Amino acid sequence: MAWTFSGREAVYIQIADIIRQDIFKGKYPLGSQLPTVRQLAAEAAVNPNTMQRALLSLEDEGLLYSKGTVGRFVTDDEAVLLEAKERMIKASVRQLLDGALSLGISPQALAEYIMKEQKEERDECSDN
Repeated sequence: MAWTFSGREAVYIQIADIIRQDIFKGKYPLGSQLPTVRQLAAEAAVNPNTMQRALLSLEDEGLLYSKGTVGRFVTDDEAVLLEAKERMIKASVRQLLDGALSLGISPQALAEYIMKEQKEERDECSDN
């Protein structure tokens, strides 16, 4: 099934985000080999050059490394993984906070919205 992309940013950036999240979730464990560029491109229904660009950006971050013709692998350095996760969390929080501030919502009110939403979600899960 093809991956879904939005028009908000370049497709290769969205691909890198998806693969980064897959690494964080454990779909691609530390030290594991990724599918080939062509396999990933076919799965995502994108041009292999677009996939290559996304993977190169993940290499630049240190999340992936290449073993020449053998393929690409996820880093086995947990510190690199934790640092990348921290960067992603900070960026998400910054985006959320910027959006809230533009609506006139204070950081404290935003935190209350988040806690309320989490409680409602837990309550819904316990009802099922």
